[in-house]
Amino acid sequence: MISGGGTGGHIYPAIAIANAWKERFPGSEFLFVGAEGKMEMQKVPEAGYPITGLKVAGLQRSLSLSNLSFPFKLMSSLSKAKSLVKSFQPDVAIGVGGYASGPVLFAAQNAGIPTLLQEQNSYAGLTNKLLSRRAKKICVAYPGMEQFFPSERIIYTGNPVRKDIMELGGKRELATAHFGLDSNKKTLLILGGSLGARTINRAVLAEMKVFEAAGYQLLWQCGKFYFSEMSKSVLESGLKHIHVREFIKEMDLAYAVADVVVSRAGALSVSELSLVGKPVIFIPSPNVAEDHQTKNAMAYVSHEAAVLLKDAEAIGNLKNAVDNIVNDDAKAEELATNIKKLAKPDAATAIVETIATLIS
Repeated sequence: MISGGGTGGHIYPAIAIANAWKERFPGSEFLFVGAEGKMEMQKVPEAGYPITGLKVAGLQRSLSLSNLSFPFKLMSSLSKAKSLVKSFQPDVAIGVGGYASGPVLFAAQNAGIPTLLQEQNSYAGLTNKLLSRRAKKICVAYPGMEQFFPSERIIYTGNPVRKDIMELGGKRELATAHFGLDSNKKTLLILGGSLGARTINRAVLAEMKVFEAAGYQLLWQCGKFYFSEMSKSVLESGLKHIHVREFIKEMDLAYAVADVVVSRAGALSVSELSLVGKPVIFIPSPNVAEDHQTKNAMAYVSHEAAVLLKDAEAIGNLKNAVDNIVNDDAKAEELATNIKKLAKPDAATAIVETIATLIS
């Protein structure tokens, strides 16, 4: 049983773990548990796995009427999670973070089912910290996580990622054709996550004419919330080399064609980009718990493996940051080489090995 979701940063590692487990133990049964209305309810079935949803939702930090329903949704989710654990009888329950993870692992732990946490970030969330008290193992992506979890149960595995992004060789020409790009232009891949990143989108919008005039082309995932506005702005601009997408499914092709990547610093993005081995500019979101995206990014910047552009400074400064890489071959090579050194390509396999020890 695998629970969690809410964002791609939780969902794709969960799917990667399931895929790696199925490869080793092909006869296994899986049940994913997500939050109703969240993207896992679509993405998990697309990956070929069954999923059921809980009515669970987060507690808003600001005053909100939605908080009044929080206790009722939590109690309903705890009850359903208990029922799911009883009926499915998992050998192990895995929590990857997100709203559904708490009730499911709490129910599993109460039923005596061994549980494993997979913490993607360099700063652990409250739910995982609470669940770790009874979790058998905690797989982490960064060193130094003893400040959050019992040290004797921590396994430093890295974050599991999709296999296709580890095999980019020979895909650039295919990617150029797939996205309708010009093979003679430098390509910037702009990523703000599946929902979108306001500052990154504003930064691109402010300088897209300058980018095109300088000979760049942009492959721009602007996200679900911003696609209508951004695509309209690009259409009205008359620019021919700004390719805006709501979501890019073929991430292996997108990475293959990129010369420089501009991205938020969510845990999954950071882990994927270390495997890709391209020069990266991180623009961490300031709107996350304990500013953990900046901590994620700084773990790489401190090794001269990425460039940090603060969210507050991104608008008006993005092109300069890109130029500093593109116009300096030695710098671009250093960034690409150093980020690759921090990759953990066998994370999914290491997590599967850990899970296997819990049910052997």
